Amino acid sequence: MNSNTAIHDDDKLQHETWTLEADKFHEECGVFGVFFEDPARDAAPLVYYGLLSLQHRGQESAGIAAVKDKTIECRKGMGLAGEIFTPDILSQLKGAAAVGHVRYSTFGSSTIENAQPFVSRFKLGSIAVAHNGTLTNADVVRELLEDAGIGFTSSSDSEVIVNLIAKNYKKGLEKALTDTIKFIKGSYALAVLTDDALVGARDPNGIRPLCLGKLSGGWILASESCAIDAVGGEFVRDVEPGEVIIINRDQVLSFSFSEKTRRAVCAFEYVYFARPDSVIDQVDVYGARVRAGEILGRESAVQADLVIGVPDSGTPAAIGYGRATGTPFGMGIVKNKYIARTFISPDQGKREKAVLVKHNVIKSEVRGKRVVLIDDSIVRGTTCKRLVAILKSAGAKEVHIRVCSPPVQYPCYFGIDTPHRKDLISNGTSASELGKSLGADSLAFISVEGLLESLETVGFPGVLDAIGDKSGDAPVSIKAGPGRSYCLGCFTGEYPIPVSGETGE
Repeated sequence: MNSNTAIHDDDKLQHETWTLEADKFHEECGVFGVFFEDPARDAAPLVYYGLLSLQHRGQESAGIAAVKDKTIECRKGMGLAGEIFTPDILSQLKGAAAVGHVRYSTFGSSTIENAQPFVSRFKLGSIAVAHNGTLTNADVVRELLEDAGIGFTSSSDSEVIVNLIAKNYKKGLEKALTDTIKFIKGSYALAVLTDDALVGARDPNGIRPLCLGKLSGGWILASESCAIDAVGGEFVRDVEPGEVIIINRDQVLSFSFSEKTRRAVCAFEYVYFARPDSVIDQVDVYGARVRAGEILGRESAVQADLVIGVPDSGTPAAIGYGRATGTPFGMGIVKNKYIARTFISPDQGKREKAVLVKHNVIKSEVRGKRVVLIDDSIVRGTTCKRLVAILKSAGAKEVHIRVCSPPVQYPCYFGIDTPHRKDLISNGTSASELGKSLGADSLAFISVEGLLESLETVGFPGVLDAIGDKSGDAPVSIKAGPGRSYCLGCFTGEYPIPVSGETGE
């Protein structure tokens, strides 16, 4: 098998991607990289475990590239990391440095050609790139590269990055990276593997997360801190917006490639995407979700006998809501986790049956009670409508929906697969009208100000002053403000960088 051969031949099939969680934004992607100082060690097995910990960020494809003796080998396939990387496949990936990627397509179709990492081999060496995010000027850059005689094998915007770096590589790694990331626009968290280095880079606004970890005898780059924990590493700090980190056997070099810009971390990382055991930009994800529930209780309390969360991301907010209002917290809804991932099914009837077994109600818990149902977000409204129906069928007297994100009214252009604006159920619809259409007795969203307040959480500083990090020993309070510290584009229509997209018609 050559380095870019698919492990599964699924790319020959007609793929129709569909998610059971029709009321959710789809995860974007996850990146993970390991660099060992000892050239005799193999990094790929650790990258594999890192990808398992980031599987929630993408379930369409996964890949790992490793370098040994200045040769990069890559294996990738369609499906989950645990399905793709058998012991035999992992044994083929040798070398002390490796990068990995799990993908949900937000730009380009779901085919093996678009699976990452992307590898480029050229006269001066070879590189592999794993990218989380979306480039807003990908079409323009792609056309320029094609005019210069550079070919593409995929429709993914991420291949633009690897080709740009390869084109500029004769200037040296640092200059090639700087020139590339100054040219591209949009969101990106990059893990780049070269013949002798592991590189991390984050876009100037820090829209997508990336963090640095330390291992015994090595270093880690990861989309989330939970993946560093999972492989026995120690979280060092977040990669700063506009920062590049180059790790090799001689040193760990950090430099900034852009002027200071407005930090605009995607708020949906805290609402839904990130695992609750992660810390992103010094904000504890679980704590932020509990706090959002408390604020929901303060802003829109209702008389009720029970509060339940839509599993799993609605559960911490339900705990917070219960604390704030004195409403007892209970399970109420059980999620069948074995059919929760994105899957391929050509049969509409099978899809509908799958929806019916996604959630089930504990009837003894809700019968005869006024129930508050806490969800993290409402996108199309289909899942929420069904949950209200099955709760009432199970005997709930009333069902009140409370949502711990503001109404989603605008699309995302930075790495989240969102419907067209016209398909967003909150676009042009009041909360009361929406509640009636979903069959709920009432519905309320957290305010934008309330969401920002939930992110004013005491977080965690870097634990190692490894590469010039200035974090002190005391926790740091992240002070949020409208349009200042977070990207709120899907709620407000105001984006941290200019975008051109649909009009909503």
